Amino acid sequence: MKIIVHIDEAEQWQEALAEAFPDAQVLTSDAPADDRQNADYLAVWKAPAHLLEEQTRLKGIINLGAGVDHLLKTPGLPRQVPIVKLRDAGMGELMADYVLYGVLHFYRSMDRYAAQQQSATWQPQGVVEKSRWPVGILGLGAIGRFVANELNQAGFPVLGWSRSPKQIEGIHCLHGEAGLNELLGQVQTVITILPDTAATRHILDAERLAQLPEGASIINPGRGSLIDQTALLEALGPGNDPGHLRGALLDVFEEEPLSADHPLWQHPRVIVTPHMAAPTPLSDAIDQVIAYVKAFEAGEPVTTIDPEAGY
Repeated sequence: MKIIVHIDEAEQWQEALAEAFPDAQVLTSDAPADDRQNADYLAVWKAPAHLLEEQTRLKGIINLGAGVDHLLKTPGLPRQVPIVKLRDAGMGELMADYVLYGVLHFYRSMDRYAAQQQSATWQPQGVVEKSRWPVGILGLGAIGRFVANELNQAGFPVLGWSRSPKQIEGIHCLHGEAGLNELLGQVQTVITILPDTAATRHILDAERLAQLPEGASIINPGRGSLIDQTALLEALGPGNDPGHLRGALLDVFEEEPLSADHPLWQHPRVIVTPHMAAPTPLSDAIDQVIAYVKAFEAGEPVTTIDPEAGY
């Protein structure tokens, strides 16, 4: 069995997989081209096209992250090879930490205190009951479910939305166009944890941003394509002039890294973070990859990606 690894920490992955499969040949994508050919499995994150194109007998591709949009768009991707991805793998807890921070940032008026500090203004802000701060989550996959449950445990009413019906105890689950409209009309903070697909691109456009209540906030740790950035800037309003939306915490963008001259950097009601909300914990991710390879080798069923749906 031959496994090729392509990721920034490839040597660590190579060592761990070689220990798990002592009879296998585990190589990084830096190996000579002749050695890379005829792999059984690719364990990759943002694989280059040539690595995909030179394979002829793959049994499976393991995407070393939750998002598969880059992989599905890469030229040379073999269409008949099953693709699996990391599902949570420890990312849920990190994502929940990031989102909870963002919700509390707006809920406890930390954005307002930061603005007041600039003018040495001592003015306590009122605190409403958490029951009056409903939070909406767009995307109820493994990570979205984890985040929804954590916010619910923290005391916030949580509305969750997905394309198809789902049921999660304690979460008001909605689906379809009508469900999305219902969610947007009543949440104080909306969080986007959807995959990047044709159906989700700019799901928060100018029209849908306008559906949010006056003074609502946005947290996007999911995919940069989910929000129309131009429409978001317009909804936030210019400079210190209040717009329809109160503020945004953004971790992902349509082009990354975010260009130094992009207006989001300088907007006083936007916090920019560099795609760091939920880095993949190595040990949990490696355990999941090992389990995938063992399942493939044993002919056991695994949950694969639907390339048409994009997840």
